[in-house]
Amino acid sequence: MTHTPHTFTRYAAVGTPVALGDGVPIRARASVADHTPVWRPAAAATAAAESVATPAAAERLAAPASAATEATTPFAAFAALHRPGSPLLLPNAWDHASAVALVEAGFLAIGTTSLGVAAAVGRPDAVGATREETLRLARRLGRGRERGRFLLSVDAEGGFSDDPADVAELARELAGAGVVGINLEDGRSDGTLAPVELHVAKIEAVKAAVPGLFVNARTDVYWLGGGQEGEDKDEDETSYRLDAYSRAGADGVFVPGLSDRTGIARLVERLHVPLNILHTPSGPTVAELGELGVARVSLGSLLFRVALGAAVGAAVDIRAGRPAGAGAPSYDEVQDRIRITGPLG
Repeated sequence: MTHTPHTFTRYAAVGTPVALGDGVPIRARASVADHTPVWRPAAAATAAAESVATPAAAERLAAPASAATEATTPFAAFAALHRPGSPLLLPNAWDHASAVALVEAGFLAIGTTSLGVAAAVGRPDAVGATREETLRLARRLGRGRERGRFLLSVDAEGGFSDDPADVAELARELAGAGVVGINLEDGRSDGTLAPVELHVAKIEAVKAAVPGLFVNARTDVYWLGGGQEGEDKDEDETSYRLDAYSRAGADGVFVPGLSDRTGIARLVERLHVPLNILHTPSGPTVAELGELGVARVSLGSLLFRVALGAAVGAAVDIRAGRPAGAGAPSYDEVQDRIRITGPLG
């Protein structure tokens, strides 16, 4: 599909972070009518992000949104972690134990993986079948922010519905559970991409329902867009979609499948919202992605698949008489970790 080239304008509707020069994006407070952005210096944004890990953070994060300033809300703290050049590395958990382990390893923010959540209950990923399981995990983990432990973003596939009103209700429930970010993808279970207008409507509905929720709009062009027709065509379609999504109010955009350094750099130049790239073992490192201007690096289902492979590998090694389990936490270490952290939900 070929589109007329679009001009990427600086768009600052309510809830949309924008960046210019050395500034770090924060949520615009202007009305949609005047599109006037509000800037925060990079140092202030960095301090806000780092404050999540301080002892006083628990009190601030637990405070009702109405009683907190924008700079100290969980939503603003999560947005401030998205710094072009110094990307947020977002590991993805699939259950309570994996989330606790990541928090104890020092990660300020974690995501969830839809593959891990679906596989854990014997269902396929990306078919819209795990709305309740996703909400259940979000409710268990989301209260971690109230105690200043971490910030949670949830992979919600395509919102588990093609009705924007249903997706908005999902966003309300997630935010009510303590979630600060949501991934919404335009890839569909039949291997096609959702119409741009439909995904735009979902984003607009979510931002209207929960203005502070960080919407990471994902396009699956490089996975589903017909790469056999050439990377230039994929880049054109990607740019067209990301422009539409950012104009609809998306706080960040996510392009899994794109690992070419030149392509990433070109996309960063054209965007005015943070770019999220999926880490791949054969692709650029986190540091290299930062040098390209990427603001967030997700691990997706990688940790879940690594853990699954390690478990099966250990069983095979033991069956073959080889040693196994090196580096694994002990029974007591796992128990102590749960006792120290307490229930997250």
